[in-house]
Amino acid sequence: MAHSNMIYEMAADLGPAGVQAAHSTLIELAKAVARHRVDDTEPQLASALAQAAKDLADNHLTDPELSGAMLARELNVSVRSLQRAFAAAGESVTAYIRQRRLEEARLALTAPSGRLSVSELAAHWQFADSSHIIRAFKKHYGRTPTEYARSTTAARN
Repeated sequence: MAHSNMIYEMAADLGPAGVQAAHSTLIELAKAVARHRVDDTEPQLASALAQAAKDLADNHLTDPELSGAMLARELNVSVRSLQRAFAAAGESVTAYIRQRRLEEARLALTAPSGRLSVSELAAHWQFADSSHIIRAFKKHYGRTPTEYARSTTAARN
């Protein structure tokens, strides 16, 4: 579904070769779904598989069971197939999940209604504890969550 939605949204911007490639990929994806098996040797399916996994992950970011294995199981592919699909885009499943959780934690820090503590953010976004989210946040955003929250509060005032 992620691939067909992507094609629908982008169809007007595609040239003839792009339309043909999207059409071929959609047919291969439909065949894989009908056979209940995605052919992980088909390179045209990698981006569709990665996007489907991202969409699924985005809907389960607070789930403590969210992992590459869980996504692969839900999408009926092997973990290795999922890893290859992400690798084709130059990222890993784990890195994507962590980055999205950090992004959501950052957004929560800037929410005008009742800011969560760092410990609460860590628990909500499935980090082991506050020190883990602080280290990851600082590595990704260059500031600790508290520093980031203070700077956004000061900028609003």
